[in-house]
Amino acid sequence: MITLDFKKMGGLIPAIVQDYKTGEVLMLAFMNQDAWDATLDTGKATYYSRTRQMLWIKGKTSGNMQLVKEIMIDCDDDTILLKVEQVGGASCHLGYRGCFFKKVEDGAIRIIGEPVFNPEEVYKK
Repeated sequence: MITLDFKKMGGLIPAIVQDYKTGEVLMLAFMNQDAWDATLDTGKATYYSRTRQMLWIKGKTSGNMQLVKEIMIDCDDDTILLKVEQVGGASCHLGYRGCFFKKVEDGAIRIIGEPVFNPEEVYKK
């Protein structure tokens, strides 16, 4: 049985998400116990939305799912690293490959990369 420490952050743990082939850091999300269990059961990255206060399967709406290839746990059992196959071209809800597309240079932010999809088309509300 795998026991993680969900107590330190009020029932949540950070999940760092990395492309399993390239090592590129795609995003950071949070998991609660239910999201962790769902991820282990399905092999699909499932997170807890702090905004919506509910579970979300990455890519269920956009089609950009994350298939878990490897899971690493830190020394304190309170952070995980998911190495995933990023299905579709993007993990970021703004349409970029990864969420870390803002680079700090000379005291300013520069956008690097191009969006893979238009979020207004994918997340029609």
